[in-house]
Amino acid sequence: MTSADPATPADGPSRRDVAALFATRGLRLFAYGALSVVLVLHLAAVGLTPARIGLLLTLTLLGDTVVSLLVTTRADRLGRRRMLALGAALMIGAGLLFAVTTDFWLLLLGATLGILSPSGNEVGPFLAIEQAALSSAVPDQARTRVFARYTLTGSFATAGGALAGGALAEGLQHAGWSALQSYQAVIVLYAALGGALLVLFARLSPGVEAPAASRPGPASWIGFGLHRSRATVLRLSGLFAVDAFAGGFIVQSFLAAWLHARFGAGEALIGAIFLGANVLAGLSALAAAPLARRFGLVNTMVFSHLPSNLLLLAVPFMPTLPLAAGLLFLRFSISQLDVPTRQSYTMAVVSPEERAAAAGVTGMARTIGASLAPVLAGPLYAAPSLAWVPFAVCGVLKIGYDLALWRAFSSMKPPEERAP
Repeated sequence: MTSADPATPADGPSRRDVAALFATRGLRLFAYGALSVVLVLHLAAVGLTPARIGLLLTLTLLGDTVVSLLVTTRADRLGRRRMLALGAALMIGAGLLFAVTTDFWLLLLGATLGILSPSGNEVGPFLAIEQAALSSAVPDQARTRVFARYTLTGSFATAGGALAGGALAEGLQHAGWSALQSYQAVIVLYAALGGALLVLFARLSPGVEAPAASRPGPASWIGFGLHRSRATVLRLSGLFAVDAFAGGFIVQSFLAAWLHARFGAGEALIGAIFLGANVLAGLSALAAAPLARRFGLVNTMVFSHLPSNLLLLAVPFMPTLPLAAGLLFLRFSISQLDVPTRQSYTMAVVSPEERAAAAGVTGMARTIGASLAPVLAGPLYAAPSLAWVPFAVCGVLKIGYDLALWRAFSSMKPPEERAP
């Protein structure tokens, strides 16, 4: 590839590119947040049983995993902008299909081949590619701070999306729309935001692409684009898969349905609760960088995560909605400290030319882990006497993950923590 090729970066991502990547993060998480409030309610309104809903959500996440793996491990070679645009197109397709059909098999097709987020969290290839580009734009000392702001952007956007999705659905129902029609309207909004992403990705500069000299050839696809960092990435991936599997028991869509069934909370109130929770989560991410400078990335990841999981264990035993929401707020106020630190640590301990692949493989592991849980959790939420079990499974597994992560990686320091 010559220097005249438009896909060849000159000086890396520009400030405009960084701003655009923050904007795409915000739009995407707004869409995910809006969808998460209504997705399970929509599937129930279509007439699916809890078991089928769990199966569909599992296949949604498994499909996202395959898409992410295929796209992220080829992004550095085929073009990061092209792969981001492909992800946006799959997001649009899934949203449109969910909006126009109630047939289970067509919904299953859209869930498997498209990109949907049942949890309100990142899915698909976007995060890995954007992280690789952002890591090239900032020095090591600033990486965690930038990732914290990136996380904050996503948390605020998820919060706003959840509020907007719940308010839109409830407002349309008050205006005479059926529940199903109101949920379909939110899903149409999701597809439209995917279209906005497509436009923004097309406007990124060649600077977001991988340096030409370090782009992998076809043979590296066999190892998912990894070579020197493979062992580290695989160890991290195994641990991240456990964490995500645990989190899959309380994805935001299930939590919305639980609040609705347990306390009779309406869509707008659920959206408001998620707004508060995600705002607190986003604000907590700002503390990640100073804490990481003081205590280290791994220590910050582990010792902020442990108390949040203890709070989670208590949520299903709260007798009233205000108490349950209060514990959720407390949990979210510290639960996201590990997100920018985890992302920054992964980018720090792998070779620069393997960052997109490493983020893709660890993201794939997280998505696989998360995808296995909903099919198990769905029937548990459907039985009132067992609705506490998903919270317990999630909390206990996450505590085990925290302890295992600290034991395995507390001695592996990122560059900014190594003695000069």
